[in-house]
Amino acid sequence: MCRKNRSSRGIALAAGFALVGACSSDDGHGVAVDGPDGESIDISPILPHFGAEVEVGVDGAQVVIRADGVPNHPSPYFPAGDARFETYNGPNQAFQLNPNRIAESEVTYRIPLEATRAGSVSPTPLGPIGVAVNGVPIFNQYAGPNQPLTREINSFDQYNGHPQQTGQYHYHVEPIWITTGVGVDGLVGVLLDGFPVYGPVENGSRLNSSDLDDLHGHHGTTAEFPDGIYHYHVTDDDPYINGAGFHGVPGTASR
Repeated sequence: MCRKNRSSRGIALAAGFALVGACSSDDGHGVAVDGPDGESIDISPILPHFGAEVEVGVDGAQVVIRADGVPNHPSPYFPAGDARFETYNGPNQAFQLNPNRIAESEVTYRIPLEATRAGSVSPTPLGPIGVAVNGVPIFNQYAGPNQPLTREINSFDQYNGHPQQTGQYHYHVEPIWITTGVGVDGLVGVLLDGFPVYGPVENGSRLNSSDLDDLHGHHGTTAEFPDGIYHYHVTDDDPYINGAGFHGVPGTASR
């Protein structure tokens, strides 16, 4: 994959906006969401956090992220004999290796550079709903259409990911490799609407879904956005990363 922020592609970062005030309201569809009305903020501060294996640039009003989706950490889902293969050594005594193996699966994410709160909530699709800072796709809380992760969780490797049928590796829950590296309160990735995803700890406390709104986020300050931004958190309980849909206007993920 290409290196990030490549000037040869004519990429330039836009200036940031300040954001003040916060409130909690209903989006008109019975979903309680936290954040100021008309929220709009430039997400350039998160872009340097993506790894060297991820191509990141700005094309007009969109952030363009390209990644092959192969994790930058070991997994039992690499073929035996591959240098990246590692036998499962996590805490889940019920772990069962699924029959799929990791394969390159390049995805292009086109995400709004200026994340803007949507007038109505749109549900997340199956497949990539965002991308982690190491280029691995983030999936929602379902194993299939409205199917909970209850059984599928037992196929997550020691870093909480697994591949689907075509070999596309992905995370549904906290990406342990990333939170171990950046800290449990650090930036994990971004969803397709441009709003960032952080680890399970904030201000020294580990969050539960009950601490967040129906979309699994809230408004507040972060290291990258000291003036405040709506952001998602990963938690140990369902829905893990996202709830009833996107807080903002989503972009696209295409292969």
